[in-house]
Amino acid sequence: MDIDFLIIGQGLAGSLLAWQLIQRGNKVLVIDNGLENASQVAAGLVNPVTGMCFVKSADIDTLLPVAKQLYTELADFFQQDFYIEKPMLRIFNSDKERLNCQKRADHPECRDYLGDSHHAPIEPLNTPFGAITQRQTAYLLTRPLLSCLKDFFIANNSYQQTAFDVADIQLSPTLCWQGIVAKRIIFCEGYHAIHNPYFSWLPFQPVKGEILTVAHHHQLPDAILNYGQWLLPLNSQQARIGATFDWQDLNNQATELGKQTLLKGLKTLLADFDHEIVAHQANVRPCTLDKQPFIGFHPQHPQLAIFNGFGAKGSLQIPWHSQHFARVLMDNRTLHSSTNIQRHYVTA
Repeated sequence: MDIDFLIIGQGLAGSLLAWQLIQRGNKVLVIDNGLENASQVAAGLVNPVTGMCFVKSADIDTLLPVAKQLYTELADFFQQDFYIEKPMLRIFNSDKERLNCQKRADHPECRDYLGDSHHAPIEPLNTPFGAITQRQTAYLLTRPLLSCLKDFFIANNSYQQTAFDVADIQLSPTLCWQGIVAKRIIFCEGYHAIHNPYFSWLPFQPVKGEILTVAHHHQLPDAILNYGQWLLPLNSQQARIGATFDWQDLNNQATELGKQTLLKGLKTLLADFDHEIVAHQANVRPCTLDKQPFIGFHPQHPQLAIFNGFGAKGSLQIPWHSQHFARVLMDNRTLHSSTNIQRHYVTA
């Protein structure tokens, strides 16, 4: 079997890159072990202005229009919405945070993303320092999207569910894996790349996150609530709450500590929030030490490539980068230096 690209991993990175390459007429095969991945657990939040200092996300003016366009294209194709635009209510935790926000709100580059301030109480929330509405925020329904893309790949003879062992790769005279001859193998394995001998030298900084899904009977604002943690209303009676950060316990096991951390944070926002926990999930985000994705080609074996390291901003970043990397792979365009793994070749 001869193909153009063998893609390892059907998370959001591997799926959107495969979609881009197939749309450009390439023969692609996606290999996935069928286990739950970080993309399926993630809330898929898109937030242009983040942190206590309300910093505008790098390249947001470039990344966001491409993300919206691609998710609209996928919604039209599958006749199902995946990208849900919803305002974010940012709850201030201190006067310092409120003052930082006021300074940023007056800055021209943030005016499209920071809206009205709220000084009066917002029932039933605890907002002693006020709040602000953030614009152009959203969340991605990653699990339904990945399910639809998997079905598409299967129908296109572009999917195989099996464990991938790098030891089975034959590099010469032609690139081959278990009888499949490919022009390139592209690894989109998430944090499991730390165990991949071809790319384990890259400075990943994986971090475990836990998320709760709860049922409730409260009337909450129709907005994403950001209070240091976040609360994402799924409908009038269910919400997701996240997320924790753990750099040590790197597995997908939900913990009592994670649950209590999330509930303690929630109590600062909603002191009397009567709820029932419906689900408690955990997975590991493929974050990187320099906060930039890892995209590019192995220094000794350029037929092996990586498309990884998007961390918590994958829903926003992957659409543009998958489009750009597809052009690099097909048209020999130059990768951006900020994401090109050449920046780490000295450690290979």
